[in-house]
Order: sequence, then C-alpha cells, then structure tokens
Amino acid sequence: MTPTMKAALRGDAGLEFAEIARPVPGPDEVLVRVRAAALNRADLGVLAGRMHGSAGGTGTVLGMEWAGEVVAVGAGVTGRAPGDRVMGFGGAAFAEYARADRGRVLPIPAGIGFEQAAARPVALMTMHDAVAVNGRLRAGESVLVLGASSGVGLMALRIARHLGAAQVIGSSTDPTRRAGLAAFGADLAIDTSMPDWPERVREATGGRGVDLVIDQLAGPTVAGSLAAAAIRGRIVNVGRLAGMSGQIDFDLHALKRIEYIGVTFRTRNVDEVRELSRRMWADLEPAVADGTLSLPVSALFPFERLGDAFATMAANRHFGKIVVTLG
Repeated sequence: MTPTMKAALRGDAGLEFAEIARPVPGPDEVLVRVRAAALNRADLGVLAGRMHGSAGGTGTVLGMEWAGEVVAVGAGVTGRAPGDRVMGFGGAAFAEYARADRGRVLPIPAGIGFEQAAARPVALMTMHDAVAVNGRLRAGESVLVLGASSGVGLMALRIARHLGAAQVIGSSTDPTRRAGLAAFGADLAIDTSMPDWPERVREATGGRGVDLVIDQLAGPTVAGSLAAAAIRGRIVNVGRLAGMSGQIDFDLHALKRIEYIGVTFRTRNVDEVRELSRRMWADLEPAVADGTLSLPVSALFPFERLGDAFATMAANRHFGKIVVTLG
C-alpha cells in the first residue's frame, strides 16, 4: 500500500485538506517530515487560482517554506541523513511531508526551534540575492527597503545592516509597524503614502539619495524610487505589492544612470538555485546561527487552522511571519 499524508490543496472552492500519496525523493532530493511551515504573500495568489511560476491550479499542494526532520535522501545526496533537522524552500510545504532538491535544504543551527526555522528560508534566499548578489551592497553604502514590515522586508533590513550598510531606511504605511522597524536596523522609517517620501529620503542622505533601493512595492512607487535613488544607484525589483505597472521618468532614469534590476527565483534553473543557496549560506550562516538574522513570528496556528492563517495574512496586519505547526 502506498503511504499517504495529509496536505493542504488549492481546491475548486479554495483551501481544501486531503489525504494524498506521500512523495518519494528522487536521486538529488530530500524528503522531510514537516514540523512547521510559514506563509508567504505568493501563497495567497496560488490559493486564489493564480500561477506562481510553475506552481498553481486545482490540486496544487500549497506552501513555500518549511522546517522539519529528514526521513529519506536520494542516492546523489551527501551531507544530509535521516534525523537531521533542516529547513527548506520550494513548493508543497503545507503537508506532513515535503520533498525538495538538495540545494534547497539547509541545516537548522543548534538552539533554533522548528517554528523559527520555518520563517527564515524564503526571506534569507530572497534578500541575500536582492541585497548582496544583485544589489551588490558594499560596506558604507545606504539602503532603502520599500515594504519593510513584511518578514522578507525585515530580513532585508537585517541583512543590509549585517553587510555593513552605513544607513538603512525602511518603509511602511502602518504607523505601528513603522515604529517597529528601528529594532531591525532601520535608522529612518518613512510612509510611502505621503507624497514627499522621496524628499525625506534625500534629506536623510544629505541630498544625495540612497545607493540601493530594495523595492517590494513597485506600481505607483516606481517614480518615487527613481527620485530617491542616488546618481548611479541601483533599484532591485523584488515584489509588486503596490501594482504590476507604473510610470517611469526615463529622462531621470538616464540622468542618474540608475540600474533597474528585476529578480525572481521562478525562472532560475536547478544549478542556479543551488549556487545561490550555497553562496547565501556561506555568507550568512554565522549570523543565522547567532540570531542576528532572526525574524519575529507574528502569529502561530495549528495546521488544521491554516484557513485562519491565510485570513490573517490577507488582513495585512501582521508584523513578521505567520507560521503553522504540524506536530
């Protein structure tokens, strides 16, 4: 008889729980007993029926990041063994078992619980790629993180500070969450719903503008990002929470010689992801282990209340990550 597991799916009417076949790891894959899994904004889109890369549609197992214990490894996997505590990123996280390529599986440092570990992989990978790899942050530079109060945004603040940014600015339109950004490394918190926010950024940088913008908003904030950036600044487009399109002043873009860089993991191949994961862990492992790059768990739900967890995320009042536990 084929072993089965409980999983959360995108059904015809939205979220559904079902008993499905337990995945079997391929030669380069790891099978994990999931103990905790974290929600991400993209999960709301998949639940609503939108595609996220190759993931989506009826029958899709939801979720993107998890933590648990290795139960089996493929013949080509080294450095992982049954019983290891690991965290990982990829599809089908909201299930009792998850399967992932070996490059997407990271060890959980001693002293970090499954709930905290589950909150980190996507944020670490996304923002190391945005800040360090594509943003090319150098010590002594200034950074602006738009949409900084999400879990991924908070990680961007912390990574920027960890990598030696001299000035870190974050944004949130919520005053309570804006006030909380200082604890994560922000020297200044701005409100992008205010029309003068680019001027505030320039004033805070002595009129120069910021060297690097990590933009999770896009949409109508794109024009402000160009105005807030320094000459020869870089803008890294990580997310489109404020909209998929916006107006760009191409003359300002040219005058400032700004690099506008788009990033995503959806179009990267296996080898690219493995290398980015290796590079991230080499750069950040000590700071993950000592708690420097931790994230707050804003809300914790048992797996059977995943629907409530989705509703909490949709309400957009959380600060940090939302996590579900699976025993």
